[in-house]
Amino acid sequence: MGELEVEKHVNYILSVEKKKDDFESVVMEHLRINGAYWGLTALDLLGKIDVVDSEEVVSWVMKCQHESGGFGGNIGHDPHLLYTLSAIQVLHLFGKINVLDIDKVSNYISGLQNEDGSFSGDMWGEVDTRFSYGAICALALLHHLDKINVEKAVKYVVNCQNLDGGFGCTPGAESHAGQIFCCVGALAITGSLHHIDKDLLGWWLSERQVKSGGLNGRPEKLPDVCYSWWVLSSLIIIDRAHWIDKGKLVEYILDCQDKEKGGISDRPDDAVDVFHTYFGVAGLSLLEYPGVKPMDPTYALPVDVVNRIFFGK
Repeated sequence: MGELEVEKHVNYILSVEKKKDDFESVVMEHLRINGAYWGLTALDLLGKIDVVDSEEVVSWVMKCQHESGGFGGNIGHDPHLLYTLSAIQVLHLFGKINVLDIDKVSNYISGLQNEDGSFSGDMWGEVDTRFSYGAICALALLHHLDKINVEKAVKYVVNCQNLDGGFGCTPGAESHAGQIFCCVGALAITGSLHHIDKDLLGWWLSERQVKSGGLNGRPEKLPDVCYSWWVLSSLIIIDRAHWIDKGKLVEYILDCQDKEKGGISDRPDDAVDVFHTYFGVAGLSLLEYPGVKPMDPTYALPVDVVNRIFFGK
């Protein structure tokens, strides 16, 4: 198992940004702002965000903004709700949310709400509970939840709840741990957790732990480091995290490290990437691993950042 290779992970995250022509960089071009959020949040959790030039990052993020108010995944790309959330989260990491025209951004987000309370991801109309979470979380981080019909938004999310206690991407869709995080997070932010059967959902989520200690996203699937976040954050929000073996999950995440070059993979000995590196570090944060800053399970930002946003601390 070993220890968390902090310095190697920091160097790996920084190297991803510098390599503009390798495979990982090319295939991530369309969601680079998500990659920035993953990498920068991981650096912050490891206490190393100061190695980054914040002014350079903020300047680049603002170049990704579209005239509609939303943000694209990269400069010149079309805006989308998920990229807009990542942009807001990155700006908050650096305490630079004041560079935004907050009304313009919140109007873009609120304009994506549909009549049934759901949200489209962009102007093309795809609907998914990921977008419900994205909109609710982003507007909460901007202190503008009043710009949407919260009651309808909550009702739509609740309509996506299944008989097994989980949630899907749309009403009637299969329960999935990623969608469960989005729905539980949205309900938590709106003060609506009473709609959840916590024991039933807690059972479904705790059943995601497999013999290796890792967590999967659905029954009969392989474990994946990213579910260390999606499953565990949901369990913490509904106060059922003690239903899994946390020690074995820590071992699983540490076993997925590349101990030579840094980075974390989905499963032991697979290729690393910044997505799984972030979710591995975030999972260790939720598990209170020594030396990793605490992470807020609802807003997916370090606790000190969330306290600054909502309490001015």
